[in-house]
Amino acid sequence: MAVLPDDLSSALDDELARHPLAWLTQSVDRLSTRYRQGDAATSPILSSEADIAAYAGYRMPATYAAVRAVLAEAASRAPGFEPRTQIDVGGGTGAGVWAAAAVWPSLTRCTVVEQVAGAIGLGKRLAAGAALPAVRDAEWRRGFADPAAPAPDADLVTLSYVLGELPEATRADVVRWLAAKAGTVALIEPGTPAGYERIRAARAQLIELGLHVVAPCPHDGACPIVPGEDWCHFAARLPRSGLHRRLKAGTLGFEDEKFAYVVAARSAPERPDARIIRHPKKHKGWVALDLCTTEGLKPGVAVSKKQGPRYRAARAAEWGDGWSSA
Repeated sequence: MAVLPDDLSSALDDELARHPLAWLTQSVDRLSTRYRQGDAATSPILSSEADIAAYAGYRMPATYAAVRAVLAEAASRAPGFEPRTQIDVGGGTGAGVWAAAAVWPSLTRCTVVEQVAGAIGLGKRLAAGAALPAVRDAEWRRGFADPAAPAPDADLVTLSYVLGELPEATRADVVRWLAAKAGTVALIEPGTPAGYERIRAARAQLIELGLHVVAPCPHDGACPIVPGEDWCHFAARLPRSGLHRRLKAGTLGFEDEKFAYVVAARSAPERPDARIIRHPKKHKGWVALDLCTTEGLKPGVAVSKKQGPRYRAARAAEWGDGWSSA
């Protein structure tokens, strides 16, 4: 479970409590409709403080969960990478900064670039009481993904759920701009076929620019998935608070945020031989793993009980984990 930090959860609850629940649920209904219809590819209409608070309550926990999962995987593949600076472009109310600071205590200067003034105001209020100095002292700038502006210059540059909001013709320029001065770039999109296609195109471009894939791929070669037949995505599970359930009209105490992503860096990382790209299928006495490897896709790789430690590792493995061929 990807749990929000206590200081963020408490601050978010306090902000939501400032607005009548009926207003918040109406805003969430409108925003969730836009999110579903646009595949997260249209900017929410944030026309009031209640809309902004509802958006934070509706999306911030899931965004935090996805970004933290992505960055934690990247950290495990590049143990020597200890970023000191981060720029989160299109950072909304700051979920990406909270997630990065939780993964890397080395961060000392974080910057959020966001075009909606109200989101900046709410993000600042949420960060004001943060225990982590990198979050509490973060700089907030009014702006957007603009290839005509100076390129983001930081050890870590993040862009979460933004590519799909951009006109298709500008995405390549934005990816080039993000990578121009960054040490490491992390791009995250919804875990849908359309979101994956945007990540696939960005991944290919980052490799052409001379960067190496840190995660999720075990190689820098072409993605072996046939477009239109399948898509690569992962999931992070997060708990729902009582208020979160009421906002979303949900009954379950948790939800799964599905996402597609790529993290690329200027130096080659420590990569696994393969990545588990679907939930392992566990049978009596054996486990079937769908793998992406340096040689391409390997669906249904069987690991039997006779293989001892390897079988136990397969039983414990989860969707998204790395896998060794040894």
